[in-house]
Amino acid sequence: MKFKPLLDRVVIKRVEEESRTAGGLIIPDTAKEKPSQGIVVAVGPGGRDDDGKLVAMTLKEGDRVLFGKWSGTEIKIDGETLLIMKENEVLGTLE
Repeated sequence: MKFKPLLDRVVIKRVEEESRTAGGLIIPDTAKEKPSQGIVVAVGPGGRDDDGKLVAMTLKEGDRVLFGKWSGTEIKIDGETLLIMKENEVLGTLE
């Protein structure tokens, strides 16, 4: 199934972070927090300003982003867990 978000929403796939500490200790799955990094999978066409004009999106597919711990809504598409959130919930991109 192909999913296209509406307006200024983006679809993000979480990226798993390293499961070891800097000292080499392995962190068990039960103690891990959900990652706050992801890859943009799909982008909507953009939002509307007060005059009704389309405002282009800053993010594009393939961008690696940071987002807040409680940002977005989790969904499952084709058995894969993804996040849908507004572009303004994304904190920034990683290069």
